[in-house]
Amino acid sequence: MKLKPTYEIQNIVSYGYLPVELDLFKLATKMEDVEYEPEQFPGAIVKLQKPKVSLLIFKNGKTIVAGAKNEKTIREALRVAFKLVAPHSKTKTPKRYVPKYTVVNIVSSGNLGVGLDLYKITTKIPEVEYEPEQFPGAILRIQNPKCSFLLFKNGKIIIAGCKYESEIKKALKVLVKKISMFTTG
Repeated sequence: MKLKPTYEIQNIVSYGYLPVELDLFKLATKMEDVEYEPEQFPGAIVKLQKPKVSLLIFKNGKTIVAGAKNEKTIREALRVAFKLVAPHSKTKTPKRYVPKYTVVNIVSSGNLGVGLDLYKITTKIPEVEYEPEQFPGAILRIQNPKCSFLLFKNGKIIIAGCKYESEIKKALKVLVKKISMFTTG
């Protein structure tokens, strides 16, 4: 049986940079939707509604964007965040801001369209970990591209660790080669 996996990007995590120097305590007192508890975490948490993402913003302008489903959303989130925090910067900010970021992880969900025999996969493929008493999915790690899969009996999968959508496609081809003989219809 030829497997034709499908996938959908659920979350892209990226590192970004805002050209600002911030007093995060003041920022949290002056802006809504900003959480800052330095005893627990050194950055401020900013939850945007449009686009719907969360940002971790540090006093030096370094930023982590989570919750985006595409890179356009990341760029838009950084532009919105810059407009919100620039008036609170301790240093002069540029009039024009071009978002700079690096994608560090893409999480996708997918479906193989067939069931999987996780016990056979575990015994035949050395890169697989499966402890059904602990968790119902098996974990398969591959090196090229470097990513991980969560595999479930019903053929559903989670893919994590890729940095480009092209890596997801390549990883799915590797997965299909490794597990195609362990399907359950």
